[in-house]
Amino acid sequence: MINLDKVSKSFDNGRTHAVRDVSFRVAAGELLVLLGSSGCGKTTTLKMINRLIEPSSGTIEVGGTEVQAQDTIQLRRSMGYVFQGIGLFPHMTVEQNVSVVLRLQGRPQDERRDRARELLELVGLAPDDFGPRYPTELSGGQQQRVGVARALAADPACLLMDEPFGALDAITRDGLQEELLRLKEKLLKTIVFVTHDIFEALRLADRIAVMHAGRLEQVGPSSEILRAPATEFVKELFEKPAQQLAAFHHRE
Repeated sequence: MINLDKVSKSFDNGRTHAVRDVSFRVAAGELLVLLGSSGCGKTTTLKMINRLIEPSSGTIEVGGTEVQAQDTIQLRRSMGYVFQGIGLFPHMTVEQNVSVVLRLQGRPQDERRDRARELLELVGLAPDDFGPRYPTELSGGQQQRVGVARALAADPACLLMDEPFGALDAITRDGLQEELLRLKEKLLKTIVFVTHDIFEALRLADRIAVMHAGRLEQVGPSSEILRAPATEFVKELFEKPAQQLAAFHHRE
């Protein structure tokens, strides 16, 4: 579905690199987590997939076609994008926010309304109650659910999610993680999910891609990474979480 081959990005003509020689594949229906600390290149990598940032070198394919050969607007509309800031339009109702992409596509009003109501139901927001509201009338968790619904409006094959739950409290974040897993199972979307939270990565990912200083340290299922870390960095990163998980399972 998504393939990166030796992708690099420099913002200063090659003197330094935000991302260097990153290669990985994301299979259809897979949830791949890009995990790393701030500044490791994970968000830059995500943004290169839909050309919000152009790579300095390497190739990126989506659906078997290089993104450079695809119309930028159509490429972005073919993907759902969810980020921490949410970015809901404050002057639009929840229903209008969810259906804004469909309006840009010229879909009829009745179709937009029906789709918005369907998606609000899907993310656990009663459309009669929440559809007429404005973003300022929602909690952070409710706003994030609307952001997910909006990303799904045009029925994209894949979702790009940039630390979407990072600013939320632990209880709300836990509920939204559970909701995301349910939606993935129901909708079979391909998802690339950026986080710095190791436990979030372990909970959500089919596979984890660990990044550090712009490079890809290891890609694999969480069980493989915990059992056989490929580098000293990965070993140290997961050492304490692995101990905490082992202690938790022991108590159970």
